[in-house]
Amino acid sequence: MPDKESYIPKHWFEKADTDFESAEILLPAEKLGPVAFHLHQAIEKYLKGYLLGRGWNLKRTHDLIDLLNEAVHYEPQFEKFRSLCGTATEYYVEDRYPFLISSELNKEELEKAVKDASALIEFIKGID
Repeated sequence: MPDKESYIPKHWFEKADTDFESAEILLPAEKLGPVAFHLHQAIEKYLKGYLLGRGWNLKRTHDLIDLLNEAVHYEPQFEKFRSLCGTATEYYVEDRYPFLISSELNKEELEKAVKDASALIEFIKGID
């Protein structure tokens, strides 16, 4: 395993595209946990790629709200994706760790999140 992560936005976007495609492929099969995981990963990598392109120092975090807060400093229009980032962070935590009480992932909500994530990705592509 490499000991250094890339600081090149394109590398992050390429990995993010693979995660997003995985989420889209798994959604019709109703593999909701993996959809939530890959959706979160795609958003995280797109936000990190965007931020790296602005000279941001890479941080090891999976909290999309933290990343969004950083992105808003550069572009206030990122604010419209706050709900998506909050929801996707919750999905990520719920899918990754066993909880005694957990909300069920909902296909319709995930479909909306995938659609909203697509809008975020297009927004970032339009900026870069």
